[in-house]
Amino acid sequence: MEKVELTEQQKKARRSRSVALGIALAVLAVLFYVVTIIKIGPGIFDRAM
Repeated sequence: MEKVELTEQQKKARRSRSVALGIALAVLAVLFYVVTIIKIGPGIFDRAM
């Protein structure tokens, strides 16, 4: 099998895309959490445990 060796520029671009994708996923998760809390309302924090 033949292996493809990436250049330093390609490795840097891949890492940048990975970081950007990770940040985008984190922002999306936080956005879903905030929207859920807004829709349910702040009363969810007052319930008995």
